[in-house]
Amino acid sequence: MKQFFGKEGTKNVLSSLISILIGLVVGGIVVFIVGMCTAKITPAAAWDGVRIIFAGILTTGRDAAGALTWGFNAANWGNMLFRATPLIMTGLSVAVAFKTGLFNIGAPGQYLMGTMVSLMLALGIPSDVVPPALIWIIAFLGGMLAGAVWGALPGIAKAFLNINEVLACIMTNWIAANVVTWAFDVSNFKNMVENTKSGYIYKTTYNGVATPKLGLNHIFPGSQVNAGILIAIVFAILMYILMNKTTLGYELKACGANRHSARYAGIHDKRNIVLSMAIAGALSAAGASLYFLSGNTEFFWSTYQSLPAIGFNGIPVALLALNNPIGVVFAGIFMAMLDVVGMQLTNLTAYNEYITDVIIAVIVYLSAFSLVIRMWLSGKKKKTANTAPAAKPKAEEPTADAVVAESAKGGENA
Repeated sequence: MKQFFGKEGTKNVLSSLISILIGLVVGGIVVFIVGMCTAKITPAAAWDGVRIIFAGILTTGRDAAGALTWGFNAANWGNMLFRATPLIMTGLSVAVAFKTGLFNIGAPGQYLMGTMVSLMLALGIPSDVVPPALIWIIAFLGGMLAGAVWGALPGIAKAFLNINEVLACIMTNWIAANVVTWAFDVSNFKNMVENTKSGYIYKTTYNGVATPKLGLNHIFPGSQVNAGILIAIVFAILMYILMNKTTLGYELKACGANRHSARYAGIHDKRNIVLSMAIAGALSAAGASLYFLSGNTEFFWSTYQSLPAIGFNGIPVALLALNNPIGVVFAGIFMAMLDVVGMQLTNLTAYNEYITDVIIAVIVYLSAFSLVIRMWLSGKKKKTANTAPAAKPKAEEPTADAVVAESAKGGENA
């Protein structure tokens, strides 16, 4: 048992779980305090809010008497997986860049470029000429390519001009926001479904393009879930294999650990920096493509005169997963669960759904201090080891000279 808890991987998982637990506890306390300080929220309603914070994904509504009911809510679980899909992809984007020593804060811009290209391809290619399934593939790959190109720009600035990637990413984020706004403003893709709405890029089902359900709609009826979550999990597995089991992954991590040492060892550091950011950009854009090619989402272009929060949310997902691609899947699902919990708070209580942002903020801060938590766990382990009874010292081994002297002494006595 001590060996299990002494492993680095175990301590990493424990530090993330401690961050989550503290975040939930703080969120519960905040909900209770807000309830006690608000006249329209009764103590019973405040207690309901606390319970939803910890188990909101299991609530099914209220009965005739107004009490919360619990059980398997298929719509909640399906919507959680649907919302987790882009979070997993942007989390992978940030995590892969982190692994190579780069901070990809440009995920929002890459997400936007993937959104624009995938939607324009999906709505621009006539489905009466090209099969919708092929249009989906073209739009998905086109969105990924756009994100890869947009992600490579900060990589080029970093590799060849030694410009900090954070500054370059911030600039490309706002350029992307304005490019996407301009492109959709001058395009002919607006008002594809309802003439009563303006400034919309509508559901891709207008063109018959939608991500297949693969039977998930029968497991989670009434939800938006589709095969996108399965694609995201496949991407996470592929990124894990790439970063841990291939030569390219070793070279990327070597450049992140020490660019100059990697160059001395014969690794092309400039190429790998650009490639790392291109991969990160493609992953972020893939998240946008999976979200907007689902067939049941609408894109409101004018909102993207600001940056999409989903791109920034990939940062806490990567931090909570400690940049492990497999851990990103679980962290993304957990963050999506908090999103669903926030909606349950709004629908079933007098609380505002944005109170869950407090929980996310606490978890993000604690994730940033995950190293401190791991050091605390290691310190506790060492302290336990120091309090253990000391082993009995071994008898001193006789030296070779002593053996010879003892033999000579015995010969004289004889």
